[in-house]
Amino acid sequence: MHDDFSSNMRLLCSYYRSIAEVCRRLDINRSQFNRYLSGRYRPSAHILRRFCDFFGVEEYEIFLPHEQFQRLIKVRPSRSASDVEVTQEALPEIAHLQKLGERGTAGLTNYLGFYFEYYMSMARPGKILRTLVRLEQRAQRVYYQRTERFQESPEDAVYHCIYLGVAHFLTDRIFLVDYESLTGHEISETILFPTFKNRVTRLNGLKLGVSGNGERMPCCARVVYEYLGASVDVTRALSLCGLYAPDSHELDPGLAHTVQNTMDAQDTHFRAYR
Repeated sequence: MHDDFSSNMRLLCSYYRSIAEVCRRLDINRSQFNRYLSGRYRPSAHILRRFCDFFGVEEYEIFLPHEQFQRLIKVRPSRSASDVEVTQEALPEIAHLQKLGERGTAGLTNYLGFYFEYYMSMARPGKILRTLVRLEQRAQRVYYQRTERFQESPEDAVYHCIYLGVAHFLTDRIFLVDYESLTGHEISETILFPTFKNRVTRLNGLKLGVSGNGERMPCCARVVYEYLGASVDVTRALSLCGLYAPDSHELDPGLAHTVQNTMDAQDTHFRAYR
């Protein structure tokens, strides 16, 4: 199987000007890559996924018998070096996002699951907004969905906004970047302190976005993520989402205090509470 893999890899590399170019584009050490080409070593699952994404083949295909793989490649539109150059030139952010994703996934496993998110509403001043967030791992990345559900009064319609994003753990901070998927009118970023306890309970941080009303004012707010568990009754959790008065008996008083956006006299920047 390793002989077929190495032969298939060499065939794929032949569509490029040199092995050195392939290594440069993959950002992999040449001597390490040569070990895979020789058939002496099989790459890890993570590196194998990078190879397959780069060459445009599936993981099972790259281990096919070499003659079968040759026939498959001949009838498939090839990704030549010029094709890759055009793609990278037209979409240079792809390489940056891939590198960021590789660095920022480790350490997030303990934070997967469901959360209530709390912050002072940017569109409804004076109200605390509770939303439902789910972090999950897919294809070696951590993605999340943030769902807002609210209504002004029992007589009004219920509104939903769904934000989709990706999470990164860089050094000792959790970064969440998402966009509003229904209209595409908003990108928001949240930065959280990780927990240094064995059990995740609450995560504090700051949130940057724009108000959802017609003003679309750029705003920054303190935010709290309250961990609910690896699985929840989603329908029940969503029913608890919405707008709350800061003194509502349905909110923890300590949590309501943590999301207040006041500054101390000595502060020169708006800061998160730890």
